[in-house]
Amino acid sequence: MNPIESCAKLLDPVKVGDFTLDNRVVLAPMTRSKASEGRLANGLIADYYAQRASAGLIITEATSVSPQGNGWVGAPGIYNDEQAESWRQVVNSVHAKGGRIFLQLWHMGRASHSDFHDGALPVAPSAVRLNGDGVHTPNGKKDHEIPRALETGELAGVVADYVSAAERAREAGFDGVEIHSANGYLLDQFLQSRTNERDDNYGGSIENRFRLLREVVEGISTAIGASRVGVRLSPNGVYNDMGSDDYRKTFTYAAAELDKFDLAFLHVMDGLAFGFHEKGEPMTLQDFRAVYSGTLIGNCGYEQETAEAAVSSGAADLIAIGRPYLANPDLVERFRNNWPLAPLPEMDTWYAAGDSPAGYTEYPNYDPATAAAAEGQS
Repeated sequence: MNPIESCAKLLDPVKVGDFTLDNRVVLAPMTRSKASEGRLANGLIADYYAQRASAGLIITEATSVSPQGNGWVGAPGIYNDEQAESWRQVVNSVHAKGGRIFLQLWHMGRASHSDFHDGALPVAPSAVRLNGDGVHTPNGKKDHEIPRALETGELAGVVADYVSAAERAREAGFDGVEIHSANGYLLDQFLQSRTNERDDNYGGSIENRFRLLREVVEGISTAIGASRVGVRLSPNGVYNDMGSDDYRKTFTYAAAELDKFDLAFLHVMDGLAFGFHEKGEPMTLQDFRAVYSGTLIGNCGYEQETAEAAVSSGAADLIAIGRPYLANPDLVERFRNNWPLAPLPEMDTWYAAGDSPAGYTEYPNYDPATAAAAEGQS
């Protein structure tokens, strides 16, 4: 485990799992909808991540662990050999630039729709409908449905899907995986009382609600090594209609239990930029430091100044940054040299499916000479 490194700087090296990273800036996972038919990674995705390889660590966009986990048009998968092989070009491109890359493992649970499953309902811990503005499906935007509650006997298969996906990721060359247990997706749905109304061994008490995540972490850690496994949590999040009255007890317990695994990291969405459920005071990185002694990543709404403050105070070891990376592939270099950031692109480019580089890989690195010339002509 890594000690708290107070007074460390955002661009200082840091040891994470089996690796010493060049800096403490993490490219946060962001769905971009650029996968090819069959949910395959492609050369455009490889270029995108290679452009951002100066991040200390890249965490990829969420990637489905099974057909049952699908629920986003244009999102990639890692549940068959063809998909795994398609990711190899991405990993190789990042490694060629000296970067490190973890694949984020994803099951959408009730946030999916029957249009993705030949008419079968999406699955969840309980038959609790997501109250939201709908789902973008292959057949257009549809209302959320009441999901089918997974049978107890099906859950071993869900765990096996995560483990197989992690094994495929390692075979493809990924440095590790992040288990997506945040943002109202399946593992978060099991963890939180708002969405878990089960009366079997996977529901009721906090210990039972944590059981599925525990089994996934145990299985993947056994398969590829705990030092190559991270977990993402969103204790404050309202996204996908989340937020539970007992969130503090739930996430404190989860973090304390995860601390026993000696994971590569715990990735906490502590910021409120995506909204806050307002069930009490928001949980902070310090709350997690009190029960988690390993490497801690903060995330959500951070800019350079706030990221520096979190790292230098010892609240976090690394900070994951998302949206500023969209138009600033050289974000680390811009931080290091105090260069200005390109503005955030229009939202309609964020999830533009297809093979066009527009809004995706078209953003240049900062060129001081070009900038100086442009300023001189103004």
